[in-house]
Amino acid sequence: MRHEIKIGLDFANAVLSGEKTFEIRRNDRGYQRGDAVVFHVVDRDWNDLPEHPLNAETYVITYVLSGWGLRDGFCAFGIRPESP
Repeated sequence: MRHEIKIGLDFANAVLSGEKTFEIRRNDRGYQRGDAVVFHVVDRDWNDLPEHPLNAETYVITYVLSGWGLRDGFCAFGIRPESP
């Protein structure tokens, strides 16, 4: 499955640099290992930033965790670029 989700600029920059290799999200989409994630970068006012380089990248979910201290209905998942 392919998920298209918004991400704030600061978080997007950390994902792009490789510093941030996870997401914590409401699990309203049924995220699963092997799913693809495409980010849409937004600024603090939720305006799209179409020129950001992360917009062109696809990531793969490598691991999904729910429970274990996460709020009900939320999950954490690991991500890696689809193409190294």
